[in-house]
Amino acid sequence: MRKTRKSLLLMVSLIFVLVTALAGCGGKSAEPAPAAPPAANGDSGEKTDPPAEGSDEGKWVLGEKPLQFSAYAHYEGTDFPKWESVPLGKYLSEEKQVKIDVIAANGAHKQKLSAMIASDDLPDLIWTDRDEPMVLSLQKEGKLVAFDPWLDKYPNLKTWMGDLDLLRADDGKIYRFPNWYSSNPYGTAGYVVNKKIYDELGQPPLETTDDLYNYLKMVKDKYGDTIVPFEPHRAQDRQGLGVLYTAFGEQLSYSNLKANLLAVPKDGKLTPLLTDPTFREAQKYIAKLYREKLISQDAFSQTEDMVKEKVMTGRVAVFAGSSPTDIAAKAQIELTKDDPNGGYFMIWPIHKPGLDKNKITAGTYTSFGWNAAHITTAAEDPEAIFAFLDWMTGPEGMNVQFFGPEGKNWKGFDENGQPNFTENYDREEVTKISAENSPWQLVGNTSYIDPAKWKYMSTLPAEEQQWEVRYQQTVTWPTQLNVTEFVGLDAPPNSDEDIIAKSVDELFLEIYANSVMAKSDEEVDQILDQGNKSLMDLGYQQLLDYRTAKWQANLEKQNK
Repeated sequence: MRKTRKSLLLMVSLIFVLVTALAGCGGKSAEPAPAAPPAANGDSGEKTDPPAEGSDEGKWVLGEKPLQFSAYAHYEGTDFPKWESVPLGKYLSEEKQVKIDVIAANGAHKQKLSAMIASDDLPDLIWTDRDEPMVLSLQKEGKLVAFDPWLDKYPNLKTWMGDLDLLRADDGKIYRFPNWYSSNPYGTAGYVVNKKIYDELGQPPLETTDDLYNYLKMVKDKYGDTIVPFEPHRAQDRQGLGVLYTAFGEQLSYSNLKANLLAVPKDGKLTPLLTDPTFREAQKYIAKLYREKLISQDAFSQTEDMVKEKVMTGRVAVFAGSSPTDIAAKAQIELTKDDPNGGYFMIWPIHKPGLDKNKITAGTYTSFGWNAAHITTAAEDPEAIFAFLDWMTGPEGMNVQFFGPEGKNWKGFDENGQPNFTENYDREEVTKISAENSPWQLVGNTSYIDPAKWKYMSTLPAEEQQWEVRYQQTVTWPTQLNVTEFVGLDAPPNSDEDIIAKSVDELFLEIYANSVMAKSDEEVDQILDQGNKSLMDLGYQQLLDYRTAKWQANLEKQNK
């Protein structure tokens, strides 16, 4: 779906107003307001110093001396690529003496981290979910490094995030460096559609759940097994199918399905997910798609590489997930090289007939993102690693990750701290750089980089804008729900509620997958009825009560 130019200008104006207003809030560090879009491809080129960075005596400064440390990504099915295989790593290794040694789990992530913990042979840096229980256990055992002594010395995180209180652990210290934090709406959850297939099928409507079902049937009838009608990204993490769930309720959050919630907020309480009528309606729809083979039949077992290969080769008609643009942006480049009419586009989130499409929220965001980097006590120089992360999250680091090293595509900063884009700005190169660097964007600063990207893109006609940036502006940002209030609901490691949570999540995944594969609506109900009873037998209600109390405490903090 395309917005009118008037709507687009209104959105840009709103972003400017929000950032300016936040800069004036008491108790928070001021954020530089985004500059007005330039009149041409480049600015004056005048170089000014980036905000919040410098080379004061006694500080770690990028490139002054070697920095080498090990890093481990704790995500099932996902490992960091080799450091020097991405543009960021190659540049920093060759020019700034930064080398990162990757520790890979090759799909056995729980076993790998458990083994490293048991042997006390930890990586220097762990990147994982913000509230990953195994990492919380490391913090309780004194195996993580607190960042508090360096927050003023290296001030980018403090400057750009502002209020850090919700990052603090129970002991009042900060052990996690957030990724993609922001005070403004952001996120890329939603639906990506194969343009060539869509055109060949006559560009039918794709707005409601009925439209989607009919379209997927058309895909299967025409292409058979050569094309996957609907590919859900990370179904085992409830992501791609979670996006479909949001079609059945206004301002419905797919975070309801995530391990750290598994509940539906209702009348000030967190209520059981499996008995919720909206969840059941969504599961019956999804099960129908699955048994008619309109959804990838290996959705719960396939690896990230398998999904990527299908999307990259155009063998997917509709692709949905919490961040489908990570893969689709790369595929867009490859598929349009030889066929300008190929590639992908994003659609406004699907909605059940009768619902207000403008109240459907395909994804979620929090003020401090969804994953985080943690430094362990195994690190020889934890301050240097923190300073490096702070450089990455600052203006210079963000620009290098998205536009390449200073010189060709950008040079210096304008009066608002945003990059001056040069006359040599290469849109295709920039798209490639940002896409290839994506797996190593550990501590993304949404508040800074999104206005920076839009500063240049807003000067171009829609067809020339960077693919993912255009759809952020027109589709994904307006359709994400703020769920900061549900952050930090996990219980302390090895507490009764923590033990219950692990058992509940493990069983829920089995119930969830079985309900997707059910042979009828009646079987969906049977599976969910029995599943809810089994969860209650594990102590699910005790967990819901605990999380309700934590949720209400969050609401009090946010309203202070």
